[in-house]
Amino acid sequence: MNIRTSILLRVRIAFLIMLLFSGAVIYKMAYIQNVDGGKWEAKAASNRLQFKTVKATRGNIYSDNGSLLATSLPFYKVAFDPSLAKDETFSDGIDSLAFLLASHFEDQSYKTYKRKISDARLSGKEYMVINRKEINYQTKKMMSSWPIFENGRMKGGVIFEKVNKRFRPFSYLGYRTVGTVNEQNRGVVGLEYSFNRQLGGKNGEALFQKMSGGSWKPVYDGSEVKPKDGYDVVTTINVDLQDVAESALLGALIEHDADYGSVILMEVKTGEIKAISNLSKNKKGQYRERYNYAVGSQGSREPGSTFKLASMIALFEDKDISLKDSIDTGNGSFDFYDDTMRDHKPGGFGKLTVKEVFEKSSNIGTAKLISNQFSKKPEKYIEYLSDMGLTRPLGFQLIGEGKPYIKTPSDTSWSGITLPWMSHGYELQMTPLHMLTLYNAVANDGKMIKPLIVKQIKKADKVIESYDADIINKKICSEATLVKVKEMLEGVVQRGTAKNIRDSYYKIAGKTGTAKNVVNGKYTTEYYTSFAGYFPARNPKYSAIVIIDNPKGYKIYGSDVAAPVFKEVADKIYALDLDMNSPYEGDQIADGVFPVIRAGERENLSLICNEIGISNHSDGDSEWVKAKINGNSIMWNKLKEGEDLVPDVWGMTLRDAIYLLENNGLKVKYTGFGRVTHQSITPGTSVTNVKTIELKLS
Repeated sequence: MNIRTSILLRVRIAFLIMLLFSGAVIYKMAYIQNVDGGKWEAKAASNRLQFKTVKATRGNIYSDNGSLLATSLPFYKVAFDPSLAKDETFSDGIDSLAFLLASHFEDQSYKTYKRKISDARLSGKEYMVINRKEINYQTKKMMSSWPIFENGRMKGGVIFEKVNKRFRPFSYLGYRTVGTVNEQNRGVVGLEYSFNRQLGGKNGEALFQKMSGGSWKPVYDGSEVKPKDGYDVVTTINVDLQDVAESALLGALIEHDADYGSVILMEVKTGEIKAISNLSKNKKGQYRERYNYAVGSQGSREPGSTFKLASMIALFEDKDISLKDSIDTGNGSFDFYDDTMRDHKPGGFGKLTVKEVFEKSSNIGTAKLISNQFSKKPEKYIEYLSDMGLTRPLGFQLIGEGKPYIKTPSDTSWSGITLPWMSHGYELQMTPLHMLTLYNAVANDGKMIKPLIVKQIKKADKVIESYDADIINKKICSEATLVKVKEMLEGVVQRGTAKNIRDSYYKIAGKTGTAKNVVNGKYTTEYYTSFAGYFPARNPKYSAIVIIDNPKGYKIYGSDVAAPVFKEVADKIYALDLDMNSPYEGDQIADGVFPVIRAGERENLSLICNEIGISNHSDGDSEWVKAKINGNSIMWNKLKEGEDLVPDVWGMTLRDAIYLLENNGLKVKYTGFGRVTHQSITPGTSVTNVKTIELKLS
């Protein structure tokens, strides 16, 4: 026993002896030493003293810009020692106090509260719970001014017992990633669980007295060990981008009646996860965040054709092959040993170049190329996958990461069809996060970095720990191979299976994926669809992957289901992120000729006009305006809008139009680029029965 423990023990014994002989209450006590902790308990016939845990306040979880994702708010249980107030104070205030309690809690009458409190005082009770309902801090302040309570704990007898509760300002946004805590204030899933040691802090302890009715009253004897509050966790999550990803995913899941879906958005250069959404359908048909399929073992699946990127990298690294070289894919079916492989196009593709094999996602073409190169040395193919960092877990910061499953020729399950089927994403398993890490490496000029979701551990403004993305592989392949695969990834969107999402002002690079689901060891007609890629293609800032499992209806391929979600996310980010937009390089403005100024946010439009020397005036303080030429100047006219009406966005940039329309609860679909020239819903229409609006830009 150290000196501090010995002194603390003596203080506690002295306090118990003081209670024993004070004459206020005669205790029949038996002291029992707890050998493990060096603590003492005092047991009595009717009352009991015991040292109990005082919970530490859990640390906060922040987004990348300091917005709170999770915090602990103080709530209070209202208790009362009716014996402490003086007779005059009690008799003068009990009626008003009972009335205020009844009015606030609305569960019992004024007479009931008065009777309970008065009876407790007459019977000599020293502790009673006024109401089981917890109150917040503002209510506590209000109650502290009520009759009797206004005299405080020692003279009025009021006891506000603090209870910390976890609060999420953004409700269910990123729910599974942020995580939850249990009644013991311990993290259960997500960041709350993975960083529980940092967030949880260290509990303290204090002496409590058991009162009649089984309640415990704190006794402040000076021996309390104060709790140490938890540290704060600063994440890489961006709230706005998380909202964009979650909204796009939810819309697609509802449209296709899918089982579940995931979206991960990563910053290319840093590896920071900016958004991660997982939604699955419950028994009521509602989509909720219940499991992290993006990271966890249940999300580790046969990826399908998105894995063809890894196969092509291995091929180009092992053989000097041109994108213009060709291979015959036949009539759409080909036998590898005793199994038949098929392409998705009826009748097949015939002869294709290597580039077209990838762009059109020919399973047969990919399998033939890989089998021709590696059938006699399959271990070399696996070695390339290992060098790319695909055979080992990422070591992600969230606990529960799914492990990749990639066979080797020494496995007993390896057969003659393993290599051709593995080449296009079967007979192996990977999480969406792991697959995205590969695509991000290509976007990052070959440097593969570990995804990052927590940047710092802080105590107030002091940084306790900092995290940077570790480099998994400085260069996953040669520069020549990178040039080839980048060209192919762009080609998929420009000419291949994802050409349905090429209508953008910027270029997207990526790959579609569609794999059959396995149920009870057999492949079914249910599909696991995906799209992985990055944008803008020539100077990528973000990479992303979209997974949608078991879509229903006639749209069942990654190009029809997952790729449009990717585009919706990318379009909204591109519209919002000024750094991704190239500056307009127009002609110099001649005298008397105005630039294209039609409509938008008045402050921004006015700033532009002032910068280039155009006189402009407003008819008021309207935030959103339309431009009208008035001689040699521009007049800003108020844009008619209302919370329940479809706004007029004609002439606006896409960014302004999306902002106005989505703030009015509308989902935006659009084609073209430039400024809005047509909107499908007439301005001024009530938004009550309108969910989606289509825009044309030119």
